[in-house]
Amino acid sequence: MRLIFTVLILCASFCLASEIPDTGKKHTKEGRIQFGISAGDPAPLSVVAGVGYKAAVMRIQGMGWKNGENDYWCAMRGGLAWTFFRELPFNFDLGIGGGYSFAEAPNGMHKALNEANGAMYVLPYNYEESLDLSVEVWVHLYGIFTQLSYPVHYFMDHTKPTLLWRAGYLFEI
Repeated sequence: MRLIFTVLILCASFCLASEIPDTGKKHTKEGRIQFGISAGDPAPLSVVAGVGYKAAVMRIQGMGWKNGENDYWCAMRGGLAWTFFRELPFNFDLGIGGGYSFAEAPNGMHKALNEANGAMYVLPYNYEESLDLSVEVWVHLYGIFTQLSYPVHYFMDHTKPTLLWRAGYLFEI
């Protein structure tokens, strides 16, 4: 977790330290490409990529990690949003999105219970899985962003988080 926050702080410092000369014109590009990294719920770490035209933007994010049998996670999210106040350093996006997440982790107590009884009564691991459709709000300030997603419908509801959040850094070209 320290590595994630260190990377985010370094990216933010680099962005704030590099000055762009002010020409006095407020010119906003029509097309834009975004890429970055984020941390939050349900996946601890994700890579983010986005493509936008004028105020509309489409983003995808996801990542996975495997440490061994029954010890892995993966998550993917995507969304379509509309950016407000795009020409300002502080702006926000409103949109819809969807995502899938899956995680398995070993459970020592369940494994010990099965070994003590000599049979498999419970799964030797914990798992979480969800597939949702969400309303999303992204708030940006100089590339640093927070994302809040409120799931309005679950297609798969083994685990029902009430609010999903992410924080990270997006570099825009």
